[in-house]
Amino acid sequence: MDEGHVSRIKQTKIYIGSCFRGFVNDKGWKIFISVGLISILICMVTGENTFVSYNATKSGAFALICAGIWIGIFNSIRTICKERDIIKREHRTGLHMSAYLSAHWFYEGALCLAEAVLVTLIVRIANHGHFIETGILMAPIVEMYITFFLVIFSSDALGLLISSIVKDENTAMTVMPFALIIQLIMSGMIFELDGLPEIISALTISRWGLAAICTSADINSLGLGHVEDCTATGGHLLWLWLILLGFAVVYGCLSVISLEFVDNSSR
Repeated sequence: MDEGHVSRIKQTKIYIGSCFRGFVNDKGWKIFISVGLISILICMVTGENTFVSYNATKSGAFALICAGIWIGIFNSIRTICKERDIIKREHRTGLHMSAYLSAHWFYEGALCLAEAVLVTLIVRIANHGHFIETGILMAPIVEMYITFFLVIFSSDALGLLISSIVKDENTAMTVMPFALIIQLIMSGMIFELDGLPEIISALTISRWGLAAICTSADINSLGLGHVEDCTATGGHLLWLWLILLGFAVVYGCLSVISLEFVDNSSR
């Protein structure tokens, strides 16, 4: 379509509609089946000591965060690269990349909100006898929902960034495991990190998502010392949420910048 004299706001609305039509036409609801199955499987193995003992809570939270990151990246890892030829053509006729990415942000945000509802409900039901009793800022289930949403959404934004950089879907799916591995090993859960790895860890979604769940669970009250990242105060939890949201904002801005140069490359 001719985008030359269409405002950014109108372009955004057009592409939002396109995204939701694609969800319906491609039977996008099927993704909720995999989200539900992953959540159920993780809850089956985390055990009844989750939110009760220190080690079980930390390992259970880590498994849930890893699932959230996988869900988010898988949502969007192929979204842009599969439309690259269309994007290049429409960019030459006036498509604003900020409008295009804003539309995907809106659509992916709505998808992540729904996925976070499903994950939170499954976690709450699976841990009904030993769930967090008291939240830091609000009801524990609400805090958990916000954390899951921000983890999935920021991971989704990371997927969009990767998709905006790579050449095709095959490359995107090749890069995806490496992105997940970095989140896994740099979270601070499996290995003690120091020096450069500690710096890299600060740039991972997994570290701050894990800290947010453990903060809501007040893991420091369960013994084995004090973990600074998990200080159970409202201000600290809000700070962790802001960090996760910040990842999404930064990844979104980088995606726009990447696509602005799409005409100047052979991608």
